[in-house]
Parts: sequence; structure tokens; C-alpha cells
Amino acid sequence: MIVNSAGRIRARIEIPSDKSISHRSLIFNAIADGPATVERILDSEDVRSTAACLSALGVEIDWPSGAPVAHIRGNGMHSLFEADDTLDCGNSGTSMRLLLGLLAGHPILSILTGDASLRSRPMARVIGPLRSMGAQISARKGDTLAPVVVRGGSLRAIDYESPMASAQVKSAIMLAGLYANGPSSVIEPDKSRDHTERMLSAMGAEIAEDGAITRIRPASRLSPLSLRVPGDISSAAPWLVLAAAHPDAELLLEGVNVNPTRTGLLDILRQMGASVERLEERTSGGEPAADLVVRSSQLRGTVVSGSLVPRAIDELPLVAVLACFAEGETVVKDAQELVVKESDRVQSTVDLLTRMGARITPRPDGFVVHGPARLHGARVDGHSDHRIGMLGAIAGALAEGETRIENDAVGVSYPNFWQDLARAAEGGMIKA
Repeated sequence: MIVNSAGRIRARIEIPSDKSISHRSLIFNAIADGPATVERILDSEDVRSTAACLSALGVEIDWPSGAPVAHIRGNGMHSLFEADDTLDCGNSGTSMRLLLGLLAGHPILSILTGDASLRSRPMARVIGPLRSMGAQISARKGDTLAPVVVRGGSLRAIDYESPMASAQVKSAIMLAGLYANGPSSVIEPDKSRDHTERMLSAMGAEIAEDGAITRIRPASRLSPLSLRVPGDISSAAPWLVLAAAHPDAELLLEGVNVNPTRTGLLDILRQMGASVERLEERTSGGEPAADLVVRSSQLRGTVVSGSLVPRAIDELPLVAVLACFAEGETVVKDAQELVVKESDRVQSTVDLLTRMGARITPRPDGFVVHGPARLHGARVDGHSDHRIGMLGAIAGALAEGETRIENDAVGVSYPNFWQDLARAAEGGMIKA
């Protein structure tokens, strides 16, 4: 894709549905007792991978191509049967890690794989605790990488102290905990996003939370949960950054999920002096949502660390773009998790922005940006990582001249991204 600098930023954008909630709405309703309808489900490659895997396991899902509504008919906690073939999770780490937790409680053999990127991402963090619960799991490269083979069955309860704040690890253990012989708990260093807790509680699971400790009791049944999926704040992030950094911008972002475990970027924007206003606050599918108005802002550098990191982990590459237009130094640290995403997002971010004129240096756990910097167009690589592809696009709209983005992969989470950018970037040019 080719992006030119935008003279003015104006648009009203309906934010794509939350990917994390879309995945969970399918997986959890797959083992509920009865039918559920999910409105505004995200029709993206990742969520389609989850649906395809569940269908292969015998779940009845009616979700026509391009449709914003999915109908799932669950047949109970123990209704999955052995698939005829491998389960292809595509590029979706959420699909693989959550399905491993679910399949750990089923006495069937399953083989989970994915594309080259997913097969290089760490799975030991989920395999370890699930093995401790009694699941038989093996994987490539010393049981660390997909493909992963799992044979589930009778599970033991576990009190697991996680070395990282990870909603995927926590959710996998919680799903397995539904099938265990007693209450299980996950203790995190900082609280990760809580979509699983909210949704399973609404479906009747017994869950207790105490700070960063989450406990779950085994369940004999779950009630089906119909919902309307709110907008994904990770998909709102490019627009928040674009408007705050651009000298002539105002964007209205409709229906954004403002779950406190996901709003780290809003806190970072506030720290940096950005103008972001919440309107029409409401609840959607048990999750808080609001419209957000973001305008051109005078930005200052900041430090992002500690408990703020897991609440903004997917948005941190975009913080680097924001920092290029801020006065002073911005430091992102304690974010080692960036290294093991769809790409090494520390190095991918540094490489891309350096090519465009940013003064950015890597850290083992993040990066340092010295602002302000004048960005210029360049030929950049999205590394087949949707977050890095969006990073390149937003940087290109803010830079002088033409930016060419290769391997952008934005369709993984935001199928209409380029159309929305073309609408918002008045005077800019977006083309394939």
C-alpha cells in the first residue's frame, strides 16, 4: 500500500468489533447449553480461524461469509468430538492458546497448527500449566512451539503463579479449570484483561477476583450468552494516535470498548497531554463502551512501565509514533512480551520508524524515542504483522512525502482499515 501525508484529518469512524471478545463469544458458547446469537462479531481472518476449528470439533456455527451476526448452538460442556484433521489456527495465538485450555478437558486427541508466524510463537507458557493439571500435551522444539498435540481428560485443580500478565495464559487455565476436580487459581504479577472473567461469569461460572488473583470453580453447565460485541480499542488506537499527533485533526470513534483492563493507551495519551473526550457511555455485552472524540494536541514525552504495560501491550508500537511528535523523551519498558508477538515488535517498530527519520533506540524490554522528529516517507516492511502494518500506515499519514508499506497484514484484525484511512486523511492518497 502507498500512503501520502494527510493535509487534514476528519471523520466519524465505527470501530471494528473487539477481536478478543469475538473469539471468546464463539469458544465459550460452543460448550454452553443451547443457542446464542453474537451480533457485530468481527469478520476477520483470526476470528474465522476460531470458528473453523470449533466447526471441525463438531460445533454448529451459522456464520455466512461477510455477515455481522453468528449463531452458535452449544450442546454442553462435554460435547466436542475428535476432529478428522489438524486444527488450523492461522495467525491467531488467541485461537491456539484458548483452544488448548478447552481441549485439555476433553478426552479426545487434537493437533493444533498455524501459519509460519504462529508456529514460531511460544506455547510453553500454556503447555506447562495445562500439563500440571494432567493434560497430555507435546509440541515441537522441546514442547515449546506448534504444532501442538493434546489429549485431554480428567484434570487436577491448580494454583498457578504466572511469570507474566497474560490474558491468553489465564484464559487457557480458566477454561481447563471448568473441567478440574476443584477450584483453580491464577496469580499474575499485574492484572491482565478480564474479558474471560466477565463473559464466563455472565454464563454462570463461579469466578472470584482479588486484585491480580483470579479463581474459578469447576462447572457442570454454562448458560448460552447472546451479545453485541463492542468496538476494539486496539482498532481505535491508530485513529487516537493519528488525530492526537496531526496538527489539524478531529475524529469521532463510535462504540469503543473502554474496559479498564484495556484502556492503557487512553492513560498514556492523557499522560502525554492528548485531548480525548468520552461521550455516550453505555454497556454492551457486559463490557463498558463509549464514543471517543480525539483532537490535535500538544504532546509531551512520558514513561510507560509496570502495570500500565499489560493494559496497552498491543498499542505500544503506536505509542512510538506518538512519541515522534512529542516534546522530550518517551521510554517504554517492562514490555518484553513485545518480542514474541506476530513479529518482534520492538525491532520491527525501531526498524520501521528509523527508516522514516525517527530517533528511536531499542531496549531489551521496549524502546526509547527522542522527540520531536520530522518523519519522511520511506519504503517499509510490515513483517506480516497487522499491528506493524497499521503503525506504518499512521506514520505515513503523518510523514512528509510518500510511504510504501509491504506485507501489511491489517486484514487480520481490521478488514476495512485502508478504506477508513482514506476517508479520514483528507488530502492524502491511499492506494494499492
